[in-house]
Amino acid sequence: MAAEPPVDMPNEPGSGLDLRRDEELVAAANRGDAEAFTVLYHRHRDWVARLALRFTGQPDLALDVLQETFLYLLRKFPGFTLTARLQTFLYPAVKNLAIAARRKADRFRSDPVELNDLPAPTPQPTTRLEELAQALAILSDEHREVLWLRFVDDLSLAEIAEALKVPLGTVKSRLHHALARLRQDERTRGYFAP
Repeated sequence: MAAEPPVDMPNEPGSGLDLRRDEELVAAANRGDAEAFTVLYHRHRDWVARLALRFTGQPDLALDVLQETFLYLLRKFPGFTLTARLQTFLYPAVKNLAIAARRKADRFRSDPVELNDLPAPTPQPTTRLEELAQALAILSDEHREVLWLRFVDDLSLAEIAEALKVPLGTVKSRLHHALARLRQDERTRGYFAP
């Protein structure tokens, strides 16, 4: 029995071997080139999925948001003009779609079980990643969001400002205060030393 081929074969549409810049792909998609849109999808889907998971906290909802995000982008064609990085353009859409999906899922969630009826959890040792997550949880949503965009998504400060639709000074201030707070926390001091 022959082994199955990898998911992205070299000749498969959207395999990632297309060296055109996003701007060139957008121009091609505007001309009706479906392959160009497929390349954009394959190039950015993992980032969109990770971002959606960050906002929803649920893999199934994140996949729904991934689909909705690219449907949103597809509806922009023809006539879409890319004036920034595609991630900068997609960020607000992913965020808004994820928040809406989470709210919708919360509306249909059944009544919570009484906490007194549940057995007490067995304490588990804390890993360094869990410590970091706990420390990040003390930050406001705005501060945590700027940290994620800067250090995980690798957006520049100007791109973050554009994605969040806030002034550059606000981004700088949020990042400064978030890092200062993390430098004060004993759990994260080593990660964010000046």
